Amino acid sequence: MIHVKETADRTGNAGGLPEAFIRNDQFNFIKDQTRILVTGQATGNDAEVLNVLRHLAHEKVFKLFPNLTQEQKAVLNPLAQVKETADAEAFLEQLRPYVIPFKAVTDQSLKKLFPKAKKLKGPKLEALDFKKLSYIGWVESSTLMYLVTEKDGTLHGVQGTLTRSHKKGICSICNRHSEVGLFTAKTKSSGQDNYTKRGNYICQNSDTCNSNINSLDRLNEFVERLQK
Repeated sequence: MIHVKETADRTGNAGGLPEAFIRNDQFNFIKDQTRILVTGQATGNDAEVLNVLRHLAHEKVFKLFPNLTQEQKAVLNPLAQVKETADAEAFLEQLRPYVIPFKAVTDQSLKKLFPKAKKLKGPKLEALDFKKLSYIGWVESSTLMYLVTEKDGTLHGVQGTLTRSHKKGICSICNRHSEVGLFTAKTKSSGQDNYTKRGNYICQNSDTCNSNINSLDRLNEFVERLQK
């Protein structure tokens, strides 16, 4: 059992523990692997098949972290012992202190990211759990949507409109089936006043999206496509 102290350093890690090394999307990937192991254990009795599932889960998770220390390996190794839902929940709870929080933002930094939004309200920052975020997304004035992402330690802001579709579909960011809406942003093209609209369907609820993201690839591709 990993005992977590109450004090935490600026990396979001609890005092006395190895440095946080797991991003939110990686935590979600690990969570997905625990679900596979629990489902496999519940539906199959073949020991060889279950061993293969455990080996694959272990291999996939360790592949996320090419330069693991021995301490970090010890944190992840209990994955192989997950059999039931209670095991998965206990394992994931012990991983929480090692999750890297999303880069800190303030009301002032948000205003700098969106200088043209003169009446920007922003999200309720005190209500956000930054350890459960791969990006920050919120809606203002019913249709205006703002996204804040982080890449290479730098925050990036994307402003657009969200047209709610009232139907379920595949989100371009998390690649899961959910209530989606069409996010559209204007990007400047050739010429002084020429703009091109780009967009795609994403989760209407960014909390749901953040809990589903198990890779940053689609998120980065989505933002890059809008900023071209």
